[in-house]
Amino acid sequence: MRKTILITGASRGFGKLWAKTFLERGDKVAATARRLSDLDDLIKEFGDLITPIQLDVTDRTKTFEAVQYAETALGGIDVLINNAGFGLFGTIEETSEEEARQQIETNVFGLLWVTQAVLPIMRKQGQGHIIQLSSALGLTSLPTLGIYSASKFAVEGLSEALAAEVADFGIKVTILEPNGFATDWPGASASKSKPMQEYEAVHQAFQNNGKPSDYGDPAATPPALLALVDSANPPSRLFLGNMAYPWIKYVYEQKLAVWEEWKDVSAAAHGK
Repeated sequence: MRKTILITGASRGFGKLWAKTFLERGDKVAATARRLSDLDDLIKEFGDLITPIQLDVTDRTKTFEAVQYAETALGGIDVLINNAGFGLFGTIEETSEEEARQQIETNVFGLLWVTQAVLPIMRKQGQGHIIQLSSALGLTSLPTLGIYSASKFAVEGLSEALAAEVADFGIKVTILEPNGFATDWPGASASKSKPMQEYEAVHQAFQNNGKPSDYGDPAATPPALLALVDSANPPSRLFLGNMAYPWIKYVYEQKLAVWEEWKDVSAAAHGK
């Protein structure tokens, strides 16, 4: 059965790749981008199957209008893929107020506005699937990516609560947690804070920490997305890539070991 899909941030990277994947199998897709010209190739190839929408998700009013337009054009919205967002590189001290606010405005509030806008539609339908793009960095963090991780930690908490709140309406929620992929996320799509000389060693260590072979191939992800949107019982979380699971498993084993070591101090703080 073909789906009606709304995907934000479809101008490049995962967003464009996944939009094309759904269009190729005949799904009807409403795709948003800050610049409509970034969708020209999809429009030319797929014609009426795609509904292009110009949108900056940080504008709440425009977001609600865009989602309503998508519902009308598609005849409903089966799946929302909340993909719009970007990365911010910089240590905590290096990050300016403007940079931090823009990161949270886009990655957290933008996702929240789209989610809020689509919920009445899915409740009315009695079904729907909301897919929130988080990251493995929504479960742990790395130096120079603290504000980005903070935004994705927020997506995780927001989406966990959302899943419980909307389950009785027939709405499913999945949090996608990719590891690093060879997209332009760390390049043209990213924002970088002005570096401080004091953190040169931190930046150098982080830059030398990864190898090109560690990054996943974006072209390998479409089957996972198709399986996810077609599942009658989708998972609450899904890693993308073969690095995320072992990495997060190791991180949480270390956290559990520390919590275990300090559990008596924790329990005594309860007071009873």
